[in-house]
Amino acid sequence: MQCLLKYKWVKLPRKKLPLGKGLMGSWARLAAKAAFRPGQAKYCGHINDVPLASWVGGIVGLKSILGINNRGKAIAVMDKLAEFGYISFSLDSETKKLSYTVKNWVVECSGEACSDGAIYATDGYGFLCLPRSITQRLADAHHKFEDSDAFLDLWCHTVWQDPKNAFSHIAPTVQFGQYGAVLTLEKLGARWGWDKTKVWRFLKKHRDVFTLHKLPGSFGCLVFNMHYPTGTDFQAPTSDEIIRILNGIRISGGNTHFSTLNHERLNKLIAWCSKNLLPQTQSEAPAAAAENRVSVFPTYISHCWNCKNCDNDCWGNGLRSIPVVSKRGSCKIIFTEVFAMSKPKKSRYIPRTKRHLRRRGKPASGEIRGVPANFDQAGPSG
Repeated sequence: MQCLLKYKWVKLPRKKLPLGKGLMGSWARLAAKAAFRPGQAKYCGHINDVPLASWVGGIVGLKSILGINNRGKAIAVMDKLAEFGYISFSLDSETKKLSYTVKNWVVECSGEACSDGAIYATDGYGFLCLPRSITQRLADAHHKFEDSDAFLDLWCHTVWQDPKNAFSHIAPTVQFGQYGAVLTLEKLGARWGWDKTKVWRFLKKHRDVFTLHKLPGSFGCLVFNMHYPTGTDFQAPTSDEIIRILNGIRISGGNTHFSTLNHERLNKLIAWCSKNLLPQTQSEAPAAAAENRVSVFPTYISHCWNCKNCDNDCWGNGLRSIPVVSKRGSCKIIFTEVFAMSKPKKSRYIPRTKRHLRRRGKPASGEIRGVPANFDQAGPSG
C-alpha cells in the first residue's frame, strides 16, 4: 500500500509507540487508549458512556496511561496538550471522574452506538491513523523537542512509493515537504531545537527504526523508516542501490541549468527527475511482457564511414560501389578488402623538368632533344 506525500494521514502501530519524554509520546499513549467506536465501558464498578476517540475513567487510570506517578505532573501534561489543541479533557472535582477526547481523529463513526462488546483496543494490536502535520504545531511554536517528539516527527513524514521520490521505492523514506527528500543534521537540529551532535546521537540510538545513509560530498543524508507498515516485505537499501539512483537522477537532470549541485538543488532534481527512474508497475508489466515477446520493429544498424563503397548494405539498399568489388552483405565482411583497394597511394613531389623528362622518355643516342627523329635535315630548299 502506497503512502504518498499528498496523503494527510500515516499509520502508527500501537506496538511501536514512541517511548521517552515529550508531548507527542504522551499524546500517542492517550490516543492508543481512546475508544475506536462509541459505546459503554466500566471503570471502578461504574458504567460510563464513552464517545468516539474518548476515554472515561479517573486520575489513577490517567497516571497509568501516561506512565507518571505524580498527579500534578499528569495534569500539567494534559494542560500542555490542550494548549496545543491536541486533546480536550475535563475533571469533575466531586466525583473525580476524568475524561478526555483526542482531536483530529481519523475515523468518523456514522453508525449507531455499540450496545455490547469492547470499545477500547487491545494493547499492542492495531494501529493509529494520525495527521501527517501533527508535529508541525510544535515546530511553528519553536517548542524544544524531546525524544518522543522527534521520533513521531520522523514517523509522520515517512513516504512510501511516492512518484517524486525514487528512493522511497526501495524503502520508506523520511521526507519533509516536496523538496525535502535529502536531509541534513543541521536542518533537523534547527527544527527540533537541538545541536548537530544531539541529532546524531538520537539517530544512532534509534538506528534499528531509522536507518541513515550519508550521501557523497555535502549533499546530506537519507533517513529510511524500517518499521513502517507497508504491507510488503522490503530490505534495508544498500549503498550501491542508493548511488545508482543518485547517478541516474544526476544524469536525467543533466540539462538543468545549475552552476553547482548542492543540497537544495539535489532535492529539486529528485522531485523533478524521479519519475524517469520509477520501476514498471505491476499493471503495466504483463502487457509489456506480452508485447515484447516478438520484436515489432527491426533493429537499426548505423552505417560506418565505408558503407558508401559497398554494393549493398545489410538491408539491400543500393549504395555507390567500386566496380572492382562485387560482394554483397554487411560492411564488416568486405571492410578490409574495400579499404585496402580504396586506400589512396602516397605521391612524392617531382620537379617540373624531371617530370617532363619522365613523360617524354630519355632521348636515344644521336637524337637531338626537341627535333623529331624523322626530320630530314638535307631536304630540298624552297
